[in-house]
Order: sequence, then structure tokens, then C-alpha cells
Amino acid sequence: MSFDPNLLHNNGHSGFANGTSGALRETGVIEKLLASYGFIQCTERQARLFFHCSQYSGNLQDLKVGDDVEFEVSSDRRTGKPIAVKLLKVKPEILPEERITGQEVFYLTYTPEDVDGNVQLETGDKVSFSMETNKHTGAVNAHNIVLVKKKQGRCQGVVCAMKEAFGFIERGDLVKEIFFHYSEFKGNLDTLQPGDDVEFTIKERNGKEVATEVKLLAQGTVIFEDVSIEQFDGTVTKIIPKVSSKTQTDPLPGRIKVNFAISKELPFGDKDTRSKVTLLEGDHVRFNISTDRRDKLERATNIEILTDSFELTEESRELGVIAAMRDGFGFIKCVDRDARMFFHFSEIMDSLQLHISDEVEFTVVPDVLSAQRNHAIRIKKLPKGTVSFHTQSEQRYFGVVEKEAAGSISKSTSPAKSKEKNGELPPSAEDFSNSNTESTLQDANQFLHKTKDSEEGVIAYDEAGIKMTVPYHIKELEGCPIPQLGDKIEFSICEVKRTGLQSAVSIKILNRSPNTKRLVGYVAALKDNFGFIETSQHDQEIFFHYSEFSGDVDELEVGDAVEYNSSKGKGNKVSAEKVAKSTTVNDPSDEVYPTVYTGKVLRPLRSVDPQQAEYQGLVEVTEEGSDEKGEVYPFGIISLANKTDCLQKGETIKFQLCTVTQTGQKLAYNATTLRRGTVDCVKDQFGFINYEVGDGKKLFFRVNEVLDGVELQPGDEVEFSVILNQRTGKCSACNVFRVSEGQKLVAAPRPDRLVHRLKSITLDDASAPKLVVVRQPKGPDNTKGFTVERKIRQAGVID
Repeated sequence: MSFDPNLLHNNGHSGFANGTSGALRETGVIEKLLASYGFIQCTERQARLFFHCSQYSGNLQDLKVGDDVEFEVSSDRRTGKPIAVKLLKVKPEILPEERITGQEVFYLTYTPEDVDGNVQLETGDKVSFSMETNKHTGAVNAHNIVLVKKKQGRCQGVVCAMKEAFGFIERGDLVKEIFFHYSEFKGNLDTLQPGDDVEFTIKERNGKEVATEVKLLAQGTVIFEDVSIEQFDGTVTKIIPKVSSKTQTDPLPGRIKVNFAISKELPFGDKDTRSKVTLLEGDHVRFNISTDRRDKLERATNIEILTDSFELTEESRELGVIAAMRDGFGFIKCVDRDARMFFHFSEIMDSLQLHISDEVEFTVVPDVLSAQRNHAIRIKKLPKGTVSFHTQSEQRYFGVVEKEAAGSISKSTSPAKSKEKNGELPPSAEDFSNSNTESTLQDANQFLHKTKDSEEGVIAYDEAGIKMTVPYHIKELEGCPIPQLGDKIEFSICEVKRTGLQSAVSIKILNRSPNTKRLVGYVAALKDNFGFIETSQHDQEIFFHYSEFSGDVDELEVGDAVEYNSSKGKGNKVSAEKVAKSTTVNDPSDEVYPTVYTGKVLRPLRSVDPQQAEYQGLVEVTEEGSDEKGEVYPFGIISLANKTDCLQKGETIKFQLCTVTQTGQKLAYNATTLRRGTVDCVKDQFGFINYEVGDGKKLFFRVNEVLDGVELQPGDEVEFSVILNQRTGKCSACNVFRVSEGQKLVAAPRPDRLVHRLKSITLDDASAPKLVVVRQPKGPDNTKGFTVERKIRQAGVID
């Protein structure tokens, strides 16, 4: 392309003496530069001007695309188009470079070419950059942009703590906790609990990161770690301290050594064990390995003690029996220790449930808070028969009683009360060591009633020509009465493992001493903590206290044959002592006459009527249709066919006669009642019978005492037995049998006076009762009646 400078309007001459022109000069940027010409982009206006290289007054080699130039505008004479002439290169103003780090403070424009590296920027990214001001336009641009931190998206985590108005979240991307205020939770705050999975946004406030826009996620969404399927075996090298100190900052203080190709130690925390059983150094354990997704930290988890750990570590283990259990803790009776050992339920291995009398194995360690006290840990249940407190000889010995043992078994509740037993060994139950484990646990029930005044007896026996003595207790008798001084007995010897003390057990009486005088009788009544014995003559009763009975008083029933000694106490009153069940008493039934009589009770037993002076009851023989008085015979507790029956004065009974061997007196025997009455009323679970007993006109009965499950109605005629509650002294009916149904109740007709009045009332009578219609009746369609005919609807047919 050729260019002739003479074609310019001013013919190429300057109008000023210094060679400059008075025309307006503009600025622009070299947009395109060729060998002899180029183009300029104006900065003050939207224009693109041609220029010839001859118009540049400097070194053409220094001119480059992008350089700022100053020029005048002229026109091409040939084409008339504006062109740039008299070009001068403008030196750029060098601004001081300043790096700015932070979020957007004000808006700066930038182009992708201004970003360093192949990085895609997004809104909210944190960057550093340089600022450049365009001299011609005055616009400030950002260039040399470097990405500092990408924008934080929605994070996930688990709520780990909650306070009054704020909480903390364990982040799922970092091993770090972050604060959040309850006002930032989007949902019902009452449903938020520690352990819930949440998502949130992180924002910076006052120079600290906080969680905002907290939302609840489905449980199990956030996963911190991956747990291995394979299990590994290892050895505990460091345990977790029971009491944490202020200097303890490691959340995983425990260590387990595992032998891989290269031996290594894995940490663990208090939540990594399968149970709360105490771990000790040297324990052989089995576990899984958990790897944290955030920092790749490995730790042992699901830790459980191996069954062979106690054998491999030669740990000192002790044996015992569960003696008592409370809410969350209990006590063990130890074989080798006097004191009972405390334990907590969390120390029971294999997640088994223990019960009273279970045999266990355990380890004894000092209490963390008090070194003077010990407690049991790592408790393992053993099979029955494993634990024994003593050794018992197989050999049987023969000896003679040198000193009688004093009874010490009492009863705090009446036999009429529940037969249920507590089953808990009391704190002072040291005498259990004198019997084998099985009998010990059976005797635990009786030991609740033992007193501290138990006095042992002494047995003399001969062993290899040497006279020996051994103590014994009443509880070691095998179903025999209390041995007396001089009685010949058979026994075994038991030795306590812990103390080496010996005592006689499994005692049986072989021969009574000729000087022994024991009385026999029958239990006539049982009260709260005492009772009465009917003598062998059946004419009086003797008081005895439960502390004088050898055996379990709960097994004692009214009518049982017993033997006892008679003694006089304060006020010269006679009482029975050393009472025991007897099977050698002659029963009057051996001399019973076959004739059955009908009679009427003239006087009940004193247990029924405590106000009377005589113990015996009296019955008079009666004959049907005869008014003559018949023979009168006494009766006692042994005379009743049902020993719990309560014969009342005036009742009709059937009985036989027997002869008392010692006195030759005739006594009523096998007495049964003929009670009949009518049902007065029946409630939900009880009712009353019209029958006079004592001061009451009606007799109470329970519905479950009605035979054959019959539902009784008022007026039904019934037969029944009467029993006396020994504790309360009140009678009630049992074995209720319906003889006949009563008449059904018929509604009584209206009284004549009411019928006569209704007939005499007329509509005009002002004094007659009147009805006032408050609301007229209406049908379903709000009319005065049914407009649609009612039809019988057939099943399965739709109208």
C-alpha cells in the first residue's frame, strides 16, 4: 500500500514555528502494525484510524502493538477518510504494585487472561491480585489473579455437644469441632439431640469459623471412619486411666500392640470396647481396625477379651457366690475372704445376667478412689457346683452329744402371709461356710431369720483311740428333732477352706438317751412370731416362740406333730422350748371308731374364741326328730378333718370318736361341717353369704373359692367351709359349692295407690304432672317423619 504525505490537507507543513500544529491531539493504542502502516484504536472515542509509518517521529523498531501513542487527526485527500498523523509514543505511567488478599471489597473487572494458571474461578472464591489503572480511561482492573482458597460449600457433621443456647458439631471433613448457635438450626430444636447427623455452612464471624444454616440429615448419612471386616488379635500395653487428670489431653489414651509384618501399636478410647469390663495390661484381646476418613488415623475398636487371656497372663482369680444384688451393683461372698466383695454390673463378662446364688470367678483390685477398699472386676459366671466353701469328709462318724445347741431360728412374718422368700444372703451370713455350696444357697432363705445369738453344741467322738470334740449347729440336722444331752448321733465333718475350722454336718440321731424326756403335741395355732401347741392329752395348749423352733417356720402348718421340752418362765407360765417336727407321735386315728355321728358344736376351740377359759371345744350328739340331749364329747385341733377349718358355736357337724391312749378319754375325730347358706350379694371378685360367724351376720368369700367356676347369683344356696385367718382373727368361706339356684328376681308390680292415682288423673287436672314439649321430633331429612320407605338391606346388594 502506498501513501503520499502531500495528499494531506495541510500539504505536510506545520503552521507553527516549532513544527507543531495547533490541531487537537488525541491518544490511542496501536491495534495493528504492519511493515509500512498500521491502525490505532482511539481511547476517547469509538474510532479506528489508519496511520502510515512515515508519520511516526521515533524509531519504528520501538513501536509495538499495544503501545500508547498521541496523534493528530487529518483526512486523506484521495478518500476523504480520517487518518492519524504526527504520531508520538506516550511513555506509560508505572503504578506501584500492591498485592491485596481478601474477599471482595469493591468490584474490579478482569478477563480470563488475567488469571494465573488454568483455574476456573467461582463466586465467593478468595483470591490475591494486582490492580492496574488505565491511564486513558481511568478504569481500574485486576490482573495477575491467584486463587487463595476455594469457596466453602455445605459441610456435614455430627452434633457432639449441646449447651443452653449453643452447641458443637464434629465436622465430617476435618478432625475439628465447630460452634453453632441454636438460632441457626432450621427445624424443631426439640428434636435435635447429640449424635444427630447435620449439614451446615461455614461462615467467619469475629475472626472465628461458625456453622450456620444447620439442617438435620437422615441418621447414618455422615460416616467418619471405615471399620475393617477382618478381626485382629493383640495385647494391651497401656490401659485407659479410670480417673482422668487435667494433663490428660489424648482422646485415645489406650494402646494395643498388634503383630503385623512390622509390629505396631494402635490407640483406643473408652468407647472402643464392646463392654465396660475393665481392661488390664497384658490382656489378650480381639478387635477391628477403624480408619478415620479425615486424617487416615487407625485405631482399635470393638475390643473384647479373649477367653484364654486369664490363663496366658496367669492373673490371680478368686471364686465366690452372688450374695446380694441391688440397682446396678451387688456383693459377692468370697471363698478366700471374710468380707463380701462389691461389684458393679458393668464388670459382668459376656453380657450375662446374674442372679442370687450364681457361682462366679473374678479379679480383686483396689478401689481407684480409696486404696484401702477393694472391689471385684471381670466377673465370669461359672457352672453350678464349681465353687465350694469347704471340704466335707466322705467318712461318717459316731458320737455323743456333750453340749446341746441352742435354737436361733425366728420368724418375722406369719405363715398366713406369703410363702415367698427373699433369697438374698444377709451381710452377716458367715455361717454359710459350714455347708456345701448347694445347701448353702438353700439355707440362704432361712438365714434371713437367724439371730446373732446362735449357740453351737458339742459332739464327742473317738478317732484312732483319741477322744475328739467337734461343734455343731441346729441347722445341720437332717430332718430329725433337736439332739439332747447324751443322745448318740451319726455325722460327717466339714472343714472351712478359708479358716480350717471344723464342724459336724448331716447329723442324724441314732439312739435317744434314757434320761431324755421329750413331750409331744400338735400345732394348734400360728401367729406373727409365736404359736400354740396342743398337748398329747388334747386338753390344753402351750405357748412357744418361733426362735425355739429348729427348722424353717415357713414349712410349719397347723396340725403338724411336734416334740418339745416344757419350761417355766416369768410369772410361773409354762412354755415350750426346743420345738421340732416329729414323726414318732402316736396318731389317735389308730383307734378310731367307725360309727359316724351328727352333732352340734356347743363350744369352739379357744383359737376361735380367745375369750373362753377352756382350750377344748365341745360337741353334742344330736338325733333327727329327737329333742333329747345327747352325749357331749370334747374335741381339739387334731379332731378336725381340715385343720384350717373354723368350727363355730351352734354349727352342725359329722364326726367319729377315738380314744386318747394316755388318758382313755373319748375324743371327737374326723369332724366335718355341714354348712349351708344363701348368697347375699356378689361383687367383682368377692361376695357375702348369709351366715352368722362370731359377731358378723355375713360371711366373706372370694370368687376364686367357688368350685367348678360357677357364677353365683344372689339367692343361690351354697355349701362351704369356714377358715380362720390366724393373723387377723377373721373368718372367711372357702370351697364354696352351689347346691341349688335361687329364685330369679321378678319386678314387683306397681303399688295400688300409684295405680289408683294414675287412673284418677284427668287432662284438666291442674295439679296433675304435665309434660312440656321442648323440641318436636324430626326425621333424618328434617321433616316430621320418614318420607322414604325403609327396606331391609341385603348383604352384598347395592341399591
